[in-house]
Amino acid sequence: MTVLNIDHVAIGYSSSLIVEDLSVTIPKGKITTIIGPNGCGKSTLLKAISRLLKTQGGNVYLDGRAIHQLPTKEVAKRMAILPQSANAPGGLTVFELVSYGRFPHQNGFGNLKKEDYEHIHWAIGVTGLNEFKDRPVESLSGGQRQRVWIAMALAQGTEILVLDEPTTYLDLAHQLDVLLLLQRLNEEEGRTIVMVLHDLNHASRFSDYMIAMKKGSLIEEGSPEEVMTRLNLQRVFNIDASMATCPFSNNPICLSYQLYQKSE
Repeated sequence: MTVLNIDHVAIGYSSSLIVEDLSVTIPKGKITTIIGPNGCGKSTLLKAISRLLKTQGGNVYLDGRAIHQLPTKEVAKRMAILPQSANAPGGLTVFELVSYGRFPHQNGFGNLKKEDYEHIHWAIGVTGLNEFKDRPVESLSGGQRQRVWIAMALAQGTEILVLDEPTTYLDLAHQLDVLLLLQRLNEEEGRTIVMVLHDLNHASRFSDYMIAMKKGSLIEEGSPEEVMTRLNLQRVFNIDASMATCPFSNNPICLSYQLYQKSE
């Protein structure tokens, strides 16, 4: 079963197309990760999926309905978005920024209800931010700020989470914390996770489904076993990879690599 269908989309800026005639599916209740080299259209595709960027051709369908025709608040109640580069207004505390995630669920007066506070406190707790909740966001380190944005997305309480490089600025332990949290949300609550990751081994370890892109085109989609192959990594990244098996997930990982050189 799919929750999002990307049907022959063309996406770009002004007259410059980044993605052209791309069709992929996002399975419901699974973790899907998009991989590919810089500039291949990964983030552009996420913006179209999350309705931040209108397609110039084709459509994105959310449960069979064209997403750009749905009311904004309806989409926001079903899908939370963590963009690649997020900036908070000056002076906001961690609690205040995380509380913004409850906006789609508030009435016209914008007053937080008991349920809103429960979501906010839970999101702050699971991202390890309790000791910072009253601190200004701008006083935090890059990694701590990234966790605040993740907490805001979690506080939204949606069935779909769309995250563009959620481990940016995080050290190894906090990268793992975030990915294990997303995995737990998927396994225990059935949330659909769609994300872009640069770390191929993290992508393979934590994904049920992967999408590999290059120059705005689909190279491969499927399970980690289908996507994380030596041939696909050659086609997507122009590398000759030595492959192994992750001891924690049994999914394929890239042990090491060198630049691919064609035989004469």
